[in-house]
Amino acid sequence: MQNVIMLFRIMIMMTIPLRAAGSLQQNRLFLDFFWDLARPDQEVRLKAVENLVHCCSLQEDELEYTFKRLVDGLGHTRETARPGFSLALGQVLSAFEDVSLQSVLDRIKEKHSLQAVKKVTFGHFLYCVCCVLQEPPVVLGCVKLLQSLSQHKQHLKDLPNKTMTDILSEVTEVFEEVLLSALQTDLASAFRTPEQLQLLLVALQRFPQTLKPKKLKNLLGSSTIINADNIPRLTEVLKMAAQSVKKERVLPAVVLDLLKLSLKEDSFQLFWNKAIVDGMLKEQQGPTHFLSFRLLGAALPLLSLSQLKEVLSGEVMMLYGEHVVTAQKPDRFKLAPEMDDYVSSFLQGCQDSDRQLAVMLGFSSLTNQGYPVVPSVWRVVQHLQPEALLGYVDWLKNMFLQPQMDRLLDFSTRKQKTVLSNWVFRLRKWIVARLSSIIDNHQVKKQEELIMDVARFVFFHAFFSTKKASADIAETKEKLSVPLDERTRGVLVNSFFGLLMSMHHLPLSDDSAEGAAVNQKRVLGVTADGNMWIYHLVQYADVLLNQPKHVQNSRPFSPEQRQAWDSMLESVANLKKKAKKGPSAESSAFQQLFLLVGMHLFKAPEELLDIMKDLQSCMDKAQEKKAKKKKKKQASEQQEEVEPEWVEVMVDILLSLLSQQSRHIRQVCKTVFSSICPHVTAAALTAVLDVSNAFMEGIHEETSSGCKFIPESDDSEDSDEEAEDEAMEEEKDDDEEEEMENEEVDQNFRLELMKVLQQQNALATEEDGSSDEDMDDDAMMELDKSLSALFSEQKKKTQAKKDEKAKLQKERTLVREFKIKVLDLVEVFVARQAGSPLVLGLVEPLLTIIDRGMSSNSEQQEQDFLRRAADIFRNQLCRSKVYCRTAGDRQGELHDLLDKLMTKAQKLSDSSVCLYYFSASLYVVKVLRGAPPAETTDEPVEFMGNVDVDRVSTVFRDALSSFMSRRKSPLTAQMFTDLFSRFPVLCVKLLDTAVQNITSGVRDHQQGQACVLVLRAMQSREVQQLLHGAPWMKLCGNVMDHLQNVGQAESKVVKEKVVKVLELCQFVVKQVHHQKLSVDMDPLQNVLQPLTSSIAFKKTGKLEDTYWAVMKHFGVTKPKVEKTKPDGDADQQEAPKKKKGFLPETKKRKKRNKPVLEPAGDKSTSTNKPGADKGQAKKKHDQKAKQKRPADGETASQLNPSKKSKTQPENQPAKKKKKKKKPKQKKE
Repeated sequence: MQNVIMLFRIMIMMTIPLRAAGSLQQNRLFLDFFWDLARPDQEVRLKAVENLVHCCSLQEDELEYTFKRLVDGLGHTRETARPGFSLALGQVLSAFEDVSLQSVLDRIKEKHSLQAVKKVTFGHFLYCVCCVLQEPPVVLGCVKLLQSLSQHKQHLKDLPNKTMTDILSEVTEVFEEVLLSALQTDLASAFRTPEQLQLLLVALQRFPQTLKPKKLKNLLGSSTIINADNIPRLTEVLKMAAQSVKKERVLPAVVLDLLKLSLKEDSFQLFWNKAIVDGMLKEQQGPTHFLSFRLLGAALPLLSLSQLKEVLSGEVMMLYGEHVVTAQKPDRFKLAPEMDDYVSSFLQGCQDSDRQLAVMLGFSSLTNQGYPVVPSVWRVVQHLQPEALLGYVDWLKNMFLQPQMDRLLDFSTRKQKTVLSNWVFRLRKWIVARLSSIIDNHQVKKQEELIMDVARFVFFHAFFSTKKASADIAETKEKLSVPLDERTRGVLVNSFFGLLMSMHHLPLSDDSAEGAAVNQKRVLGVTADGNMWIYHLVQYADVLLNQPKHVQNSRPFSPEQRQAWDSMLESVANLKKKAKKGPSAESSAFQQLFLLVGMHLFKAPEELLDIMKDLQSCMDKAQEKKAKKKKKKQASEQQEEVEPEWVEVMVDILLSLLSQQSRHIRQVCKTVFSSICPHVTAAALTAVLDVSNAFMEGIHEETSSGCKFIPESDDSEDSDEEAEDEAMEEEKDDDEEEEMENEEVDQNFRLELMKVLQQQNALATEEDGSSDEDMDDDAMMELDKSLSALFSEQKKKTQAKKDEKAKLQKERTLVREFKIKVLDLVEVFVARQAGSPLVLGLVEPLLTIIDRGMSSNSEQQEQDFLRRAADIFRNQLCRSKVYCRTAGDRQGELHDLLDKLMTKAQKLSDSSVCLYYFSASLYVVKVLRGAPPAETTDEPVEFMGNVDVDRVSTVFRDALSSFMSRRKSPLTAQMFTDLFSRFPVLCVKLLDTAVQNITSGVRDHQQGQACVLVLRAMQSREVQQLLHGAPWMKLCGNVMDHLQNVGQAESKVVKEKVVKVLELCQFVVKQVHHQKLSVDMDPLQNVLQPLTSSIAFKKTGKLEDTYWAVMKHFGVTKPKVEKTKPDGDADQQEAPKKKKGFLPETKKRKKRNKPVLEPAGDKSTSTNKPGADKGQAKKKHDQKAKQKRPADGETASQLNPSKKSKTQPENQPAKKKKKKKKPKQKKE
């Protein structure tokens, strides 16, 4: 592409007269401006226009060439280039006023004939010219030229008319003098097309003094445009405009201009009712309807209050509602997002609260059988003024209290023939959700009084009812016209607790937050006076409970429940008093927990009564323990032996609350547990872990009774096939068991049926030969009753089993969800108390959860639970920078734990689970080592803290020996690499074992991994520091001795091992030479030199490159392969073949087909015979069977001995394994 551009530039340069050599660079930059004018990027085009005008002003000799290029560019084939050239031409003309515009127009007419009008877009240029220069002859010439171009609609479409409209919108003084006579024909035919009507409307807007009513009457026959006589013609023009923008899906400008003209002429009602409602909406649903809907949205800022009320309660709104309801399917076009944008822009730009409220009420009153069409979460409410928002909330509350169908614009679709009787419930359900969404939207500008008013309204009608009006309770002044049913109360209850959740995250209002510091932490969930929102609601609830004469609780409290409520208020009051002395997060968390449990008493008083009592006693004990901690320490210890700690009771309470289906309770429980984490005891933490382990035990039991878990192994193909076979057999067994159960049920039912038939003597036997015909009518009726009762009972039994199964499944799901929530507490404790010794007690339980989770079935809940537990263990426990540093008194316990973990890890079958156990072992070692003394700035390499190095080394040495001696071990080399890098002291202890396994590993794979471990260890700087001097030289010599046994086979595994051996050799030899160690390397050199003869080397590769890198240290370089010329006889034989092409001999197909053709005795066949063509026809088969051959002609058996079977002699042909043919052998 760059070459083509350069070629074009050279051709253009050739057309320019020769200039001086010094101006060559300037000419090049000047030409680049024209190239930039054709770029698609608008910014580049504008910059090019600016530079071109500046350059022409400096060099006026370039002006002639500039006009030539710009006029040529008006007919550019690229659409994006033409506006750039037209704009540039207009700007150049404006800069050089002495240039005759008529000459430029003549030049355009000469260059661009009307026959080639497909490429011409003079409209852009003419518009630019008239914008900058308003000379009457030029403007008149432009308009006449556009009128002549308007006949070519197949190419230009409506561009000439649009350009004339743009010219009218810009010119000022020349209209009456010049253009009016030229445009008289176009203005007189305004009702023919939307473009001509748009031209007239623009002329009326720009020149009202010229186009007076008398002038309009001469042009159109009427002094006004919108009248009863012109409505039919206007309707047809509107329909044409709707069809013209069918693909663009926009509102034509002519329609909006007509609406503005109707408002100006005071004929809006005539235009709206006759042209839109009676004209456009009478068509079938399609572009005309969509244009009417868009016009409704665009007209909102233009209409007065009375006009808004009229339009929003008319036929257009009704049909818009039907469109929204019927367009719910994903494949249908939806105009609701556009309408939302129209309403949002209107509310954002309108400052009149009355008009805003009218629009909101109009759209909220549009209902489909009681349910409003607009969503309950409508974001446009955030643009309302405070007065409009208050009025809207009052309307919602009044409509909830006294729903009236006649005040709504209700409709039913064609499929909804009958009106629903529960329209009141549908309306109230939407209103409650609408009120809650207003509070939940933080972008809505609302005062605290409004928030509390909505919360009180929802709470009152959710749990109370009015008996008698009271001046102290505003909610009792208005009564319900339709009583609330249970479904509505359920919606109110759920919405109220969701509202509590939203209020818990509400920030302070803007007025109260102005005085706060910039860097101060943002406070959520409190009012301006510092109290929590829920506290104000509890105070309001207490007021309602204390006035039984005026209000009645839907679920009256028992004396015991009322006592719990009063004690809750007393506890909160005590906590607030103590918070005034010294505020703390613990006090705030307990207040919130008390208040939340108190509010939930209205929802489930029986369930939360015991929790409230326990919470109260727990709080009392906690306060007593703090007060008497110093004075009565011994007495408190005796009490602790009898009764559990208060924190244990608190943990039990939190676990009980987590069973509630409430996100708010879940967050509050996390907050409270976070505040009491410093006081949590081992027993309290055990209670949390027992819940999680019990959950996994239940899952494990379900799994063991159901499908069997098959761990993944390295041998993926065989193990996967065996697993699939076992799974298929188990599925068949399960299906057979279900069929057997069904057969047993059917058999029992069959026996019952036989009994009924025998009792009624309706069972035919061979002895009496009776039949149904011998029975009378009474006997038949009795038989029918008996059979009906039997089948009815059987149906009930079947349904009862299904219901029981569904109930168990639901309970199991709820229990699993609850146990997943319990992990929140574990995560909070690990995050807040990572340095506590109690965290060490989480290691084994979390590993048990992971181990059992890996062996369970793959349901989503189990996966979520397992993923969460694994994340807590790996990222927040093992990888945490904060860990327990005070484990000096638990050395024996931690060493025993390390032995237990490593023993368990070696017995596992899944490597992924073993990784978690190994990580836990490293974590235990880290805890045992602890932190170095404070005096030392850098951590010493030899420091191991409380670690018994000999005992721990023995544990890991046994694990390393197990990994090297077992064919299938869950341990991996990466695990020991992490051990070596994190604990260099242990690495030094295990190096001898790793070096020995270079030769004594059970398989070549283990031997190669031993080389990797030794290499990583020797590369460590810490290890080099620990083994500095004689130990390091001894290690290098020991490694040299074990590296002399290099594999001689050609298998892939052996080659991988040889690569790792050579990498280790390279490092050791380099160290010996660099440090000048006295190590004898001759035996290693003697072993490596004949390696090229035992293993076939390629020209390049990792094995070959590493080998020659090692040999380079011994002074042996890689030999260069000399190219040998072929013999003379061979040249004579292959001379004719060179005519076929330039491919090398090893790549020619005829040479590859020689072994196939030789047995057929066809050696003398030439390439021109059909035999050669037959060989070429088998191209696809030959490509599958071909093997790489070197130039010296070695056979495939010599090149690829590694593809033979390991247990097969070399003189026997290898047999391919075909697993897919096994079933066929069974059939035979």
